[in-house]
Amino acid sequence: MVARVSTALAPAHAPASAPAAPRRRTRILALPEARWALAATVAFLLGLALDLTGAPAWAYGPLYSVAYVTGGWEPALEGLRALREKTLDVDLLMIVAALGAAAIGQVLDGALLIVIFATSGALEALATARTADSVRGLLDLAPTTATRVTEAGEETVPTAELGVGDVLLIRPGERIGADGRVLDGTSEADEATITGEPLPVLKRPGDDVFAGTLNGAGALRVRVERDPADSVIARIVTLVEEASRTKAPTQLFIEKIEQRYAVGMVLATLAVFGVPLAFGAELTDALLRAMTFMIVASPCAVVLATMPPLLSAIANAGRHGVLVKSAVAMERLGEIDTTALDKTGTLTEGAPEVTGVRPLPESGLDEDALLALAASAEHPSEHPLARAIVAAARGRGLSLAPAEDFTAIPGQGVTATVDGRQVSVGRAEADSDATVVQVHRDGQPVGTLALTDRLRAEAPATTAALTALTGTAPVLLTGDHAGAAARVAEATGLTDVRAGLLPEDKVDAVRELQRKGRKVLFVGDGVNDAPALAAAHSGIAMGRAGSDLALETADAVIVRDELTTVPAVVRLSRAARRLVVQNLVIAGVFITGLVLWDLIGHLPLPLGVAGHEGSTVLVGLNGLRLLRESAWTQDRRG
Repeated sequence: MVARVSTALAPAHAPASAPAAPRRRTRILALPEARWALAATVAFLLGLALDLTGAPAWAYGPLYSVAYVTGGWEPALEGLRALREKTLDVDLLMIVAALGAAAIGQVLDGALLIVIFATSGALEALATARTADSVRGLLDLAPTTATRVTEAGEETVPTAELGVGDVLLIRPGERIGADGRVLDGTSEADEATITGEPLPVLKRPGDDVFAGTLNGAGALRVRVERDPADSVIARIVTLVEEASRTKAPTQLFIEKIEQRYAVGMVLATLAVFGVPLAFGAELTDALLRAMTFMIVASPCAVVLATMPPLLSAIANAGRHGVLVKSAVAMERLGEIDTTALDKTGTLTEGAPEVTGVRPLPESGLDEDALLALAASAEHPSEHPLARAIVAAARGRGLSLAPAEDFTAIPGQGVTATVDGRQVSVGRAEADSDATVVQVHRDGQPVGTLALTDRLRAEAPATTAALTALTGTAPVLLTGDHAGAAARVAEATGLTDVRAGLLPEDKVDAVRELQRKGRKVLFVGDGVNDAPALAAAHSGIAMGRAGSDLALETADAVIVRDELTTVPAVVRLSRAARRLVVQNLVIAGVFITGLVLWDLIGHLPLPLGVAGHEGSTVLVGLNGLRLLRESAWTQDRRG
């Protein structure tokens, strides 16, 4: 029987989940790009400090040189390789601009350019490494060996060698080695990694099971129905990789713009140098004009026009419990016009909780006595329902009696001797709101307990805010059954409900919306949500109980699982995008004005540098406005 969902709201401050297991992550400084960027940044800051305090050039010059070499050698090498393939990128152009600035004495400008691009490359390398880490962690869910049953007996074989038709023995507590169908036995399987269902699912002969899911207390014989390379877990990995690659066309468009800009700037610089020289200008004057042109035309202000607003928004969101992974991710959050939400662990808390204690009048027990009796019998069990019952008893300060002769029967419940009397706790038929657990003492019913996956307190307000932001109500996508999904939808005002979805079904739903021209934000928490998080225009993961892959695939993570931060960070992203547009206009006006001045008249180098640096500082300060606390609170009210 599956968990039911209560439409009663959870407390505003739910208890924190148990700490997640440590994740395998690539250390930042294990990446060579990060080490070179750090070296360049440290050298630049030391040189800048000496430069600003009036130290002689021989003191800070070598430090700037170190920044040039450590931060610039790799993009320079990549740029030269691109040249061999007859392409020109902006990275190489910036290296040339930095060297040109140094050639006419503007060493500080050049070093700053180098540091910006080295840091950007390090962040990109880190994001790639972390994604690879998370995919490897997902593959670790599936066991490497399985017990295959043959006519000669049992044998342990690598799961990669399993074939369709093989029969496996799955012992209690083992992970299932392949997707298949139960031939014999009864047990429960924890399928949270695949479907998001919070409670173990009863498995009987004829039921499907999935590779990587955890078997409960019973033994199963399973016939392999799908090649291990095509298991649901393997397909999740493939879907994440494919969905991530679907973002490439945008990157290709950006690269085309960079290519054209780079070629245009090089040709323009050569023209600024060569044309006056051809008409008899002095070599030094022509070179100075060309270098001035390269500096004022360099896109420092354009780079800072984009980054400070987005990075300020990232910092502000981080202070309020939302970790946005990159400037690109922050920008994409503001573009969304449709929201798709997971149910279990996102709109609901994702764990069962006792919400009703109903002793029978003839039992002679009150609520506390009934709960203590059930919790005493369940105490040795590791089942999620048992843990919820024990937690409820402890929450009321009840003392538990020792349980003897404890027995757990998959799909039925537990029996134990408590204070000399036989007590059994098992599931009964569910009502419309809860999973109902029936308690017997000496074979006679004494009462029932109701357990629910409670709706988060902020869920209705969040869905209403998202509806107001996007103009359409969010879509509910869940692996849970239709009844539970319908109750959550009714409580949160959602009308588009799609239940019983496997991971690939969620991806199909997201892609269907995007084929209609929508830019979808998906919010989820489980491994089963990772492909949809990757396929969506933008993805947000719930942080407390979120799976490793979901946290790595998402563009942003809500650390404290506060749903109201979802519409808040979308508003903040939109504010950042407005500031980006403002800054691009400012940067464009300055660059255009300085370039025209240099081409039509005579722009003195100091004035050109002052105008260039002044525009850079102006757009930087404008972007930093989003660091203010009011930027978050205003957006949450807006």
